[in-house]
Amino acid sequence: MMHDVIIVGGSYAGLSAGLQLARARRSVLVIDAGLRRNRFAATSHGFLGQDGQAPEIIAAEGRSQLMEYPSVSWVQDHALEVEGQLDGFSVRTRCNGVFQARRLILATGVVDELPAIEGLKERWGTRVFHCPYCHGYELDQGRIGVLATSPLAMHHALMLPDWGATTLFTNGVFTPDAEQQAQLDRRGVSVESGIVRCLGGERVDLELEDGRVFNLDGVFTMSRTRISPLAEQLGCERIEGPTGHYLHTSDTRQTSVPGVFACGDTSLAAGSVALAVGEGVRAGTGAHFSLINS
Repeated sequence: MMHDVIIVGGSYAGLSAGLQLARARRSVLVIDAGLRRNRFAATSHGFLGQDGQAPEIIAAEGRSQLMEYPSVSWVQDHALEVEGQLDGFSVRTRCNGVFQARRLILATGVVDELPAIEGLKERWGTRVFHCPYCHGYELDQGRIGVLATSPLAMHHALMLPDWGATTLFTNGVFTPDAEQQAQLDRRGVSVESGIVRCLGGERVDLELEDGRVFNLDGVFTMSRTRISPLAEQLGCERIEGPTGHYLHTSDTRQTSVPGVFACGDTSLAAGSVALAVGEGVRAGTGAHFSLINS
C-alpha cells in the first residue's frame, strides 16, 4: 500500500503532525518505537491545558484521539532504513517489513548523551533536568545545582536563580572570565570549581572529588543530543547546534530533501512538549500542502 505520509516517531510532534493530515483525510502510517524522550519524567509542565499531567497520559490520549480517524494506521516497531525520493519513499522496519509513502515526516526525536558521572543517569528526568521551564518551579525555590558540561552552562546558571538558590559546578570544564563572574555575582550564583565525583542521596547529594558534599533539591545540566541515522541515510542537511546536530528545515518544515519533513526535537535546538506539538502542526500542514501542489 502506498500511504500519503509515513510519520516516523509517534510522540508529541509526530502525533500532532498526523492529526493535521488525518483531518485532511490523507492516509497516514505512524511507525513508533515507544521511546519518548521524556519517558523518565513523572510530570510534564508548560503545555497549556496539560500542565502537571504525566507524559505517558498526554501521549496516550493524543494517540487515542489520532486513531479515531479511519485513514490512520499505527505500527509499533523500529524504523531501520529509509530510502527513495519524492512520491516514492520506503521505510524498512525491524519486525514488520517495508512500508511506502509519497511523503515522509521525521519526528524521531533525539537521544540524550549524558555526562559519565556516577548516579546521574539514574536521576535523569527525576532530579536531574535540562529545562528550567519544565521542572524548575517544582523545586519550590530550593537548592539548585548547575553541572557544567561546556561553557554553555553559563546559560543555565544565569537563568536558574529565578527558581532557587543556585550553585554552578564548573567541573573542570571551564573557568568563568571576569565578565562572566560579574554576571554570576549579580545573579547571586555561587561557583564551585572542583571535579564532580558522583550524585547520590534521596534528592541529590552532589559529591566533589575533594570529599565535599552539597545537598541539592535538583540539578540542571546539558546533554549532548544525537539525532536518528535515518536523516543521514536520506542526505538531509544538518545544523550544528549548541548541544548537537538538528535538521535544517524551511518554514513548512521541509528538510533539504524534497518530500521529507521534520518536526520536534529532530529539527529544533530545544525541547519541550509544547514546542513539539506546535512544530508537528507545521510539519503536518507542510506535508499536506506538498501533496496538494505535486
